[in-house]
Amino acid sequence: MVKLRAAATLAVAVALCGLTLVAVHSGIRHRYGLSDLLVLGALWVAFAGGALLVRRVRVRLAAAVILAGGAGMQVAALTAPPHTSDDVYRYVWDGRVQAAGLDPYRYVPAAPELTSLRDRFLWRPDSHWCVPPGTLDADRSGVTLVPGCTKINRPAVHTVYPPAAEAYFAAVDAASPAGAGTLPMQAGAATSAVAVTVLLLGGLRRLDRDPRLAVLWAWCPTVTLEAGNGAHVDVLAVAFTTAALLILSGPRTRRRSLGESLLGGGLLGFAVATKLYPALTASAVLRRRPVAVLSAAVAAVIAVYLPHLLAVGGRVVGYLPGYLREEGYSTGGRFALLRLILPEAWCGPVAAAILAATTLAVLRFDRPDRPWDGALVMTGTALILTSPTYPWYAELVVLLAALAARPEWLPLAWAGYLPLFGRTAGLSWSQGTVVGYATAAAAVVIATLARATLARRASGPPRAAVPAPVAPQSQPCSLLASREEAVPSGRRRTAMP
Repeated sequence: MVKLRAAATLAVAVALCGLTLVAVHSGIRHRYGLSDLLVLGALWVAFAGGALLVRRVRVRLAAAVILAGGAGMQVAALTAPPHTSDDVYRYVWDGRVQAAGLDPYRYVPAAPELTSLRDRFLWRPDSHWCVPPGTLDADRSGVTLVPGCTKINRPAVHTVYPPAAEAYFAAVDAASPAGAGTLPMQAGAATSAVAVTVLLLGGLRRLDRDPRLAVLWAWCPTVTLEAGNGAHVDVLAVAFTTAALLILSGPRTRRRSLGESLLGGGLLGFAVATKLYPALTASAVLRRRPVAVLSAAVAAVIAVYLPHLLAVGGRVVGYLPGYLREEGYSTGGRFALLRLILPEAWCGPVAAAILAATTLAVLRFDRPDRPWDGALVMTGTALILTSPTYPWYAELVVLLAALAARPEWLPLAWAGYLPLFGRTAGLSWSQGTVVGYATAAAAVVIATLARATLARRASGPPRAAVPAPVAPQSQPCSLLASREEAVPSGRRRTAMP
């Protein structure tokens, strides 16, 4: 039976790798008439089955299969160009700009100062993003942008990525051979995803928890498609967050050292300086040595922002304010679920109030030895409220769900695909967003209530205390049994005579 379970688990891992190939290669899907939504659904079904199977395999063997399967899925994902996003082309461009000795926040891609960096890979006449003749630079009076079409999204605006992400783009560019295209960025993201799996396997074991929970991250289709294929830098932020949370956790009985607090806080700061939203996890790690953790995090953010601030001033903010306006967060139109019950103008303030209340609850009730619990509630709540149509934003939720052993939050990693692929099911973009996030939110609520109900039933009604009978001296075996039962399971000791 043990060999059969192991073989079945390995077969699912192979199937996941094969389905990943189908998902990223449009030619295969078109040849067999398979829609994106159908293949994605098959991936999630196989993932669910594999996650259940691997929990019934011995820990050491399961860990090897989880790691190998996750790595195989990432390799399969990077065999094709990105499928759901063109963000990687901005990554490649920003790395190239820095290699030329320029600050990535100084000029927009279509600026005349950067014309010499254009090539046929990124700047092609048949590309989607075009700068018409006569377009003016919004930041510099009297400067006209150079017309042309490119794969780089929004070529007339500054980059939106924080400085730690820009440093990563520069490092990947420096290590990339000429003409490598998007593959180095994809390989970097895939490597980061596998590194997170390794951190989970080792960290969970160190905390005396089940390492097989790492399968919730390693085999999750969203992680595979958005790291190995999409090359999204979010996975690097997740890697920093993973290391930070594992360092900042630990038994309640052990006081965290100052060095651990500073290191964990610094890593969390680097996560925030890679993609801003890991800041949502901060309230969950401030129950122990909050001053040290917060100071280290702020110092790390300042350290990576300061050189750019000195070089280009306020341009280091990039396109972030414009991005928030473009997505509709400033007007309230982007809060898909809140819009169903509130006027758009109220959605932003109400969402902020809900997040503030959630933050206070996490600060008050979260367990310092399990910071991922509060971090999951914070990040998942923010995702439900803001309802982004970008699946890669959910990678952090996937990580936290694995650490907290709360798979009911994983539908949030699926919800972002429904706006993209829901047309197959007759759903418009807005309908897909509502259905996806409403379904995910319902799954969380139902599972949370079910857990609470089961916990109450397991505890049973309170009983009056009954005096323990005194064992007679002539029955040492009974006394031995009572002493053993008093010791928690797994820590039974032999009674002294």
